[in-house]
Amino acid sequence: MVFVVSDEVQAKNGGPRMIVTGYASGMVECRWYDGYGVKREAFREDELMPGDRRRIHEEA
Repeated sequence: MVFVVSDEVQAKNGGPRMIVTGYASGMVECRWYDGYGVKREAFREDELMPGDRRRIHEEA
């Protein structure tokens, strides 16, 4: 699946909802707020699944 910047995603093994902020070296760069500060990490595309944001927009 191809994600674009600003898509909401989540790791397939669980964890917080994150926002795609870019691509680098074949990895998807994501950021999220953990209640204390902004965290960031890069994931392989196959480790991620779409978040709920698309569903929310479709229901509205």
